[in-house]
Amino acid sequence: MSAPDAPATDVAATAVPRPTRIEMVCTGNICRSPMAEIILRALIERSGVSGFGGASGFGGASEFGGVEGAAGIVVTSSGTGGWHVGDGADPRTVAVLGRHGYDGSAHVASQFDASNFADLDLVLAADRGHVRELRRLARRPEDAAKVRLLREFDPAAVTAGTLEVDDPWYGGTADFERCLAEVEAACHGLIDQLSDASGRALAR
Repeated sequence: MSAPDAPATDVAATAVPRPTRIEMVCTGNICRSPMAEIILRALIERSGVSGFGGASGFGGASEFGGVEGAAGIVVTSSGTGGWHVGDGADPRTVAVLGRHGYDGSAHVASQFDASNFADLDLVLAADRGHVRELRRLARRPEDAAKVRLLREFDPAAVTAGTLEVDDPWYGGTADFERCLAEVEAACHGLIDQLSDASGRALAR
């Protein structure tokens, strides 16, 4: 007598939730995008916010590919250019982060590649030039739709119409301080939206 067949597995019910993945992008990945990565990661840890899951927030799962019950948030960063690949963050970036309680010492610069889109839910650019370049690299409309300006998440910046993060590269300490303030405000706004989206997902 043969053994009874094993019950069929419900793949949908047993699928392992994946984290929400967000990538910050600037030019060389040594100033603006490392700030954004490090600040957002720290704010996520402090707030305890989880991933936004499926159709909640940001235009729905078709836009960002979220999975129901997403397990946490992974934040990375890269640059559109490859000049600084393998380098640490600009020392002025590390310094301004340190003055505000963030640690940028472990950052290693990388370059954005079109293959990154497959694993990402949201790609946040520092300025419109980065948006154009990222959307040029996108092979599918749904990938291009993942690209947004980081400061779109700062209500004050939206009201003022100042949606680009100022590049501090050619400036001094005051420019890096202003850059960090812009990035931090946008990251707080993003945390608020992630919290709202996560709450709606849990309520369903």
